[in-house]
Amino acid sequence: MSLDSQDSTSPSFNRDWFFPSPSFIHQSPPKPPKPHRRFSTASKHSPGSNISNPPSFRSSPSLSPTTTSKYGRLRRRVELPRPPDKYSIQHQNDSVLDRKPVVSSEKKQSTVKVSSGSLGHRVRVRWNLAITVAIVITALTSLVHKNFTLHNQVIVLQDQILKLNVRLRACNLLSNVDTFDSVMQELDDIGYGSDNGLKNLALIVSVTLLSIPVLAFKYIDFVSKSRSSDSVSEEALLNKQLAYRVDIFLSVHPYAKPLALLVATLLVICLGGLALFGVTDDNLADCLWLSWTFVADSGNHANTEGIGPRLVSVSISFGGMLIFAMMLGLVSDAISEKFDSLRKGRSEVVEQNHTLILGWSDKLGSLLNQLGIANESLGGGIVVVMAERDKEEMEMDIAKMEFDFKGTSVICRSGSPLILADLKKVSVSKARAIVVLAEDGNADQSDARALRTVLSLTGVKEGLKGHIVVELSDLDNEVLVKLVGGDLVKTVVAHDVIGRLMIQCARQPGLAQIWEDILGFENCEFYIKRWPQLHGMQFEDILISFPDAIPCGIKVASCDGKIILNPEDSYVLQEDDEILVIAEDDDSYAPAALPTVKEASFMHIARPARMPQKILLCGWRRDIDDMIVVLDAFLAPGSELWMFNDVPENEREKKLIDGGLDLSRLENIQLVNREGNAVIRRHLESLPLQSFDSILILADESVEDSAIQADSRSLATLLLIRDIQSKRLPMVNQVRRGTFSQGSWIGEMQQASDKSVIISEILDPRTKNLLSMSKISDYVLSNELVSMALAMVAEDQQINDVLEELFADEGNELQIRQADLYLSEGEELSFYEVLLRARQRREIVIGYRAANAEKAVINPPAKSERRRWSLKDVFVVIAEKE
Repeated sequence: MSLDSQDSTSPSFNRDWFFPSPSFIHQSPPKPPKPHRRFSTASKHSPGSNISNPPSFRSSPSLSPTTTSKYGRLRRRVELPRPPDKYSIQHQNDSVLDRKPVVSSEKKQSTVKVSSGSLGHRVRVRWNLAITVAIVITALTSLVHKNFTLHNQVIVLQDQILKLNVRLRACNLLSNVDTFDSVMQELDDIGYGSDNGLKNLALIVSVTLLSIPVLAFKYIDFVSKSRSSDSVSEEALLNKQLAYRVDIFLSVHPYAKPLALLVATLLVICLGGLALFGVTDDNLADCLWLSWTFVADSGNHANTEGIGPRLVSVSISFGGMLIFAMMLGLVSDAISEKFDSLRKGRSEVVEQNHTLILGWSDKLGSLLNQLGIANESLGGGIVVVMAERDKEEMEMDIAKMEFDFKGTSVICRSGSPLILADLKKVSVSKARAIVVLAEDGNADQSDARALRTVLSLTGVKEGLKGHIVVELSDLDNEVLVKLVGGDLVKTVVAHDVIGRLMIQCARQPGLAQIWEDILGFENCEFYIKRWPQLHGMQFEDILISFPDAIPCGIKVASCDGKIILNPEDSYVLQEDDEILVIAEDDDSYAPAALPTVKEASFMHIARPARMPQKILLCGWRRDIDDMIVVLDAFLAPGSELWMFNDVPENEREKKLIDGGLDLSRLENIQLVNREGNAVIRRHLESLPLQSFDSILILADESVEDSAIQADSRSLATLLLIRDIQSKRLPMVNQVRRGTFSQGSWIGEMQQASDKSVIISEILDPRTKNLLSMSKISDYVLSNELVSMALAMVAEDQQINDVLEELFADEGNELQIRQADLYLSEGEELSFYEVLLRARQRREIVIGYRAANAEKAVINPPAKSERRRWSLKDVFVVIAEKE
């Protein structure tokens, strides 16, 4: 029995029992008879209802519907209403007039009802709409699910029938190769048919997932628009709330953007893979990999064949281009943000044992230069500067200073010293020294900010490794800052230091240059170190034990580390004591064997008594009251202090008293007030300039914020005073005029400088060269000297105690002595011998200045060599204040 005949005769292998025949499928169902439409003027209610006809139509029982030959339909005859008579019109008008009050009242009531019930009506409409949409979606979802379920069942049954049929055919025709090949092809077709439903489902799922975001955004936009048009409250719209939440998510979480990009990439790959699985013959794994290749390289879709695969591949490639653009933007933003953070100085400083400078002022350049010189012996150091300025601007300003930092690296950061996060950014807890600079401008505001900075520094949780050096502008605020900071804080009051230094230089011309050499790190400076091999020695022997240094004092361990300058010769060095010396560097000196020094003979020369002086003080600043107190302590009784500035005389005394000056306690000086402008010649000519022993020119507080302007004013005042003095001095002494040329104005001013000393406060280092070349005035480079003091205290906080004593009213100070106090004319002595002779007067000689030299030599070399001295030579000593 053949397989074909068996298929035709056997009902078990015929699929007609399951699938209806084509004729049955294409046979249309019988149509029900179309009812005959009639138009009637009768009511659509039941025949038993007694509803009357509308008054605009007349119905006649004898009237029958008519038809036309053209349309073959019934038409209804409608008669127009008759015009009403006069009586009916009048009756209607009267009724209308009678109803007007009622209508108006009804309108008012309806307005109230509408205003009060509109919101409830809208809410009910929205709920009805939402319920209707939910019902429709549920019904459609159930229908689609049922359809797919039935369809899958049909496919499964078809596959089972085909497999059984093919197996029977394969059993009978195993020897027929062609038949076997066809059977295998049919098996492949069966496998493809089994996957066909799954592919369709994958395609539908991908399209559905793609359409969900669009529908969601459309719904959100619709709801937002309906709320904005209906709601009268100030409630935020739904789209704004969603945008706000997304913004917060991206702002709060640092990895939100990369995570969103990863999710978008995975969605495109998965949806694209499902879509490719639905339109191609490949399996799902291959389709996902192919989708990834389309995302990674948009050119891979060029080899795709077929309309469906091409559309899907183009869509995936388009999504890949968007993802690649997002990735480029994200990477570009991250790199730009990092470089911007580096450019603006927001990155953290990972350093330790560095010097931290907080703030920015005109003293920063000199301070950095001194710190660079101090760190030269160590091969350079690290200095971090943090100020409320842009990092690039700070770096450009530092580059313009043209200083050689000698291997020291300067790192700039932008931030506020009042914010703990910014302080941690510069590793404040690991710094070995912290320098707080005073701001340019108002002194009270500057000191108040310095106080807040100290409070912030003491509030660091990790603690501070180093000490704090604070620059203050007013001496009255020093106590408060030390109270807050405690032992960690060392203060340098700039105006007080400069004022005391100017007074010392006025009493002893040439002392400014000596202070520059001692305070700066370029020459010799103070160092403190412990030397165990010198324990048990007396101080007079320690003085000559260092060939390359000069001992100046002892840090006594038994007195809580107090530094004693110029101690007694009989003091014996204890075990934990340290020695204060003046040396070139901290590693440039060491004790040696005691040299053989001839015993010094005592010279009975009495010091000259102090004479009353007449001093002119030009300019005004807020700490002038402190300068007056210092002058009263230094000058002899009967001295006069002339104050010449543009402050009215009737206000001047009040300002001095407000500053803390008690005029009744002045013992040695008498105040003389003169009002005028120091840069106007006729005002200066009213003063007896040729009679003053010393003239102090201050940087006036009105122009103190600008260094160049303040120096220009000081320089103009200096030149005017020297010119007026040179014109007046020949009338007093005409003998000295012949030593200078007739046209040399500098010569005339130098002649005037021999009669009186002028000390000018200079802020800009460039003005220093002008004064040093002209030699018409001594000067005090205030900003540079303050920077030197800050750098010295930053390197070693113990030096602050030494400087405080040297600038104080009592104790020891630097003085310039004439050579006739220690030797005779032409006498040959070594420096050690001069040092021992000075010890008979309780003085320590630290240097000298030869008669024909311009600068003094501090800590001279070859101290044991003898040389011939002149009485015109002068010696620099540390001695007690007179």
